[in-house]
Amino acid sequence: MKLVLQELKTDPTPAPATTGQGRKIYIESYGCQMNFSDSEIVASILKKDGFLTTSDVKEADVVLLNTCSIRDKAEQTVRNRLTHIHGLKKGKPELLVGVLGCMAERLKSKLLEEEKIVDLVAGPDAYRDLPRLIAQVDDGERAVNTFLSREETYGDISPVRLNSNGVTAFVSIMRGCDNMCSFCVVPFTRGRERSRDPETIVQEATELFNQGYREVTLLGQNVDSYKWSPEENNKARLESKTVSAVVNFSQLLERVAQVHPELRIRFSTSHPKDITDDVLHVMARYENICKYIHLPAQSGNSRILERMNRGYSREWYLAKVNRIREILGDDCGLSSDMIAGFCGETEAEHQDTLSLMDEVKFDYAYMFMYSERPGTPAVKKFSDDVQEEVKKRRLEEIIAKQNRHSLERNQLDIGKTFTVLVEGESRRSPDFLQGRNSANKVVIFPKENKARGMYVSVLVDRCSGGTLFGTVVPS
Repeated sequence: MKLVLQELKTDPTPAPATTGQGRKIYIESYGCQMNFSDSEIVASILKKDGFLTTSDVKEADVVLLNTCSIRDKAEQTVRNRLTHIHGLKKGKPELLVGVLGCMAERLKSKLLEEEKIVDLVAGPDAYRDLPRLIAQVDDGERAVNTFLSREETYGDISPVRLNSNGVTAFVSIMRGCDNMCSFCVVPFTRGRERSRDPETIVQEATELFNQGYREVTLLGQNVDSYKWSPEENNKARLESKTVSAVVNFSQLLERVAQVHPELRIRFSTSHPKDITDDVLHVMARYENICKYIHLPAQSGNSRILERMNRGYSREWYLAKVNRIREILGDDCGLSSDMIAGFCGETEAEHQDTLSLMDEVKFDYAYMFMYSERPGTPAVKKFSDDVQEEVKKRRLEEIIAKQNRHSLERNQLDIGKTFTVLVEGESRRSPDFLQGRNSANKVVIFPKENKARGMYVSVLVDRCSGGTLFGTVVPS
């Protein structure tokens, strides 16, 4: 979970006869990268309707929380934030408060009825409707639209880059998820998989490069499932009919890589069962495609993976990791997601997760305790029977192991030289810059005469578990 206060600089003169009329809007984003990308789409839609944005919630006429439902903790954070905003609304009764995104879709009734502060609820596919919904609230009514579209991709909307460093940007390529992992609420909050027209993706990447951006991250709940045809962008329907042509993820990845050799390409997230050799070979063929894959394992035990409906076994996952190493080399960055204490997980099965981590040695991982999400298959089929203290202890063991592996992997980079894209000053000191290498590792080095947006060669001379440190060398 992350929280960002976002501000857009725009023309102070609002368009006439619009809902915005120069009113200031404040957006907070929680959760995954898709939510942050969606907030940029929201900002673009509302900008066209005359709204301005502010980074100061006290200045806002409209407050929008773009929410996450993946874990209970994320929802509780938003509820706590609403309590704080309620205090602001007491002093400013005309303040309009809206909840967007996955939590909005899942809890639409409760948000409007129980959280009396909430005036507006809009799901992930309803952002085009926000001007009308805000106008409805202005007329004294509460407003809700959580309709899940089978086609919406927002492909024609040029996102407003919020809090941008001017170097890196997200490009959404698809929406929704068809995988139905038993623990996950995303298919119910974001709907079925729909892929965006590749021409619009390439165009957006090209425009970003021309604006000075040097890295784009292709986003989707499962980018490897990307599949588009001129006749159909809904994957399930596409696969059930005859179409003239199909663009898959490996083809899209290659087209984006061809925009310019100085435009770095990343992507997130990959589902292990869907990433193909074709994708790996395209990554190997293009230097500007970063050698990094987020490959969520979730568990190291085959029985638990079957319960999770992940579509692969422990052995299959390890074979996929070996294939990645074969094609892309040992320097390719690998990260994972791990869930501690899923329904019915025994101590031996937890040990299988730890041993899988030992075999793979991920560069880093996102690690969580299992939290039951209402409406998911896991809730219907299984009992959340692992005690809370056991979950916490298992999570601590997973974190401790990953910390050791992260340090070990970073130590292997000492003495190596990497091409680093400078993203800005180090948080530690204005005399140092930071950026990432191809494997997605943060690298910090003396500023000297280098600047944001430049590619520099850095010789790594030391490291911590989370960061590489080095000096600039002639490229």
